[in-house]
Amino acid sequence: MTSDFFAENLLNWYDNHGRHNLPWHHNRNAYRVWVSEIMLQQTQVTTVIPYFQAFMERFPDVQSLAEAPGDDVLSYWSGLGYYARARNLQKAAQSVTADFGGQFPDTQEELETLTGIGRSTAAAIVAQAFGKRAAILDGNVKRVLARYHAVPGWPGQTSVLKQLWEHAEAHTPDERAQDYTQGIMDLGAMVCTRSRPACNDCPLQSGCTAYARAEISLYPGSKPKKAKPEKTTWMVILEDSEGRILLERRPPSGIWGGLWSLPELDPAYGADELQDACEQSLGFDCTEPELISGFRHTFSHYHLHIQPARLGVTGQNNVRDNAQHKWLHRDEALSLGLPAPIRTLLTHPAPHLSHTSTQERT
Repeated sequence: MTSDFFAENLLNWYDNHGRHNLPWHHNRNAYRVWVSEIMLQQTQVTTVIPYFQAFMERFPDVQSLAEAPGDDVLSYWSGLGYYARARNLQKAAQSVTADFGGQFPDTQEELETLTGIGRSTAAAIVAQAFGKRAAILDGNVKRVLARYHAVPGWPGQTSVLKQLWEHAEAHTPDERAQDYTQGIMDLGAMVCTRSRPACNDCPLQSGCTAYARAEISLYPGSKPKKAKPEKTTWMVILEDSEGRILLERRPPSGIWGGLWSLPELDPAYGADELQDACEQSLGFDCTEPELISGFRHTFSHYHLHIQPARLGVTGQNNVRDNAQHKWLHRDEALSLGLPAPIRTLLTHPAPHLSHTSTQERT
């Protein structure tokens, strides 16, 4: 089968069955396409839609994003995960404003110079916003091409990725770039799904090598599994006499980078040592701790066992508001960019939280 068969059948399917009414399809421009593409990395469309709509209302253009306080940007990203995306988004917006006069460049090469924009994202912007031919290769497209051509191996491997890019380039048509790129993403999301793909509804079925071999489940190859390490921490909800809670800003890079979180204490401390630990680490006296049910939070590369404890601050408060610390009432705290488990703890502070396992993109 030729690439003409692939593109023509895919476009015919898209015309009749694809998604034509997503929020970023309205008032389409490079800014809206770019924000949607960054949000859609590792995240499903249904999850992204409300975040995108709220983000656009607060930051309607690249200038407003570039000039906004960093905490505002993170607060509108809170719960979406992979928070480096939000920081990189603002850095790129500032570059567009400073280096390109507030106008997004319309070439893939220039777009790839912006923070957080790689080859596939740049191509998606070129195709979706400017209607130019550009081959994309996101997770959905990798799955479609790996099955169609029966490309063995995990797409994270350099040799496998190289083959998939070659196929992506070969199949991308010169015309209707906008529709083709949306169509192949839709096909992967709606038909050629990771599990239980709807092969009988696929416009490419007759040319699909994996289908012909009855080997759909073998493609794409899985990432080699490795046991995730387990870590533990105390997270303390410290409340002063005014009912305010102490929050600490996370370091700019790493897990939850730049977000506001609860102070953490060494897991080596026993529950009966938390009062002394607070005095030694934070410089003030506390009441006896009230333990809250612990839970496990799963990141992409390790499991974190969180043991929360609530303590009242007594005597003189030696920690003042500054760039790294804030004393806030709960409603004020919830307006900041908070990691999902911290938001849960502050929203439902009762000592009977369930021991559920959560997963978040870091």
